[in-house]
Amino acid sequence: MSTLSVPECVPPASEDAEQLRKAFEGWGTNEGLIISILAHRSADQRRQIRQAYSNAFGEDILKALGKELTNDFEEVVRLWVLDPVERDAVLAFESVKRWRPGDRALIEIACARSSEEILEVRRAYHALYKRSIEEDVAANAKGDFRKLLLPLLTAYRYGGPEVNLSLAKSEAKQLHDKIGGKAYADEEVIRVLTTRSKAQLEATFNAYYNEFGHSINKDLKSDPKDELLSALRAITKCITCQEKYFEKTIRLAINKMGTEEGAVTRVIATRVEVDMKSIKELYFKKNGVPLVHAIKKDTIGDYEDFLVAIIGEESA
Repeated sequence: MSTLSVPECVPPASEDAEQLRKAFEGWGTNEGLIISILAHRSADQRRQIRQAYSNAFGEDILKALGKELTNDFEEVVRLWVLDPVERDAVLAFESVKRWRPGDRALIEIACARSSEEILEVRRAYHALYKRSIEEDVAANAKGDFRKLLLPLLTAYRYGGPEVNLSLAKSEAKQLHDKIGGKAYADEEVIRVLTTRSKAQLEATFNAYYNEFGHSINKDLKSDPKDELLSALRAITKCITCQEKYFEKTIRLAINKMGTEEGAVTRVIATRVEVDMKSIKELYFKKNGVPLVHAIKKDTIGDYEDFLVAIIGEESA
């Protein structure tokens, strides 16, 4: 469930656009006005504001925001204003451009979106950058990561609830044998993780636990420094336990020596209107403090104010 707070009576998009224009005028930017509007509008309302701003002033509001805002505040507002599919395309492009094995944006897009949503992201990527996401991944990701990410981003997973239990048992054994033999990038491991439906993978992971007495993730932790194993763990968690995956991502980003603002920004901007309420509840259960308190402790200024506004002030 969403944590976004939207007023009962929302002004017309044209009025919001006018107010935002006023926030940009004068000697100093009125950041409070920007937050009071954009942090309390739904994705569809933000889309209308962007269109109204362009119609009224002949400029994309993203360009205006880029001139007026800075640093982490600019980044979170920019991602927030983007249409969700366009946002994913931008996140994917930026992840590929700065490619490093520990980056999780591509895995999150591939595993936490439906097959239809991923198709839309790929179309948006093509429209924005005049090339395919597959081209860029193939050109930038190396070795085993290229083998893993290409099918992960292009496979069309079945989205229904049906499962084949005998297949789950046989593929659990396959995965166990390959992982036990340290064949982490074996084509069968990649095939199962990148093509099977969420329901089928849940059945396979349950069969793995029942047959071998521990979870697949325990075996995928055999070498904590192995980046490919870390990516495989992220895939299994993000596909089958999204709220746990995103809660942990935020927790680790906040608890680092110096907050990893990029991860915090990405997760909050993409999950507020999806399942942030559940993520907040899980964070409180796991850490004993409300997520909003942790955000306030580890962020500052307008960036902090914007994050708090969209995740909500309630304690859990």
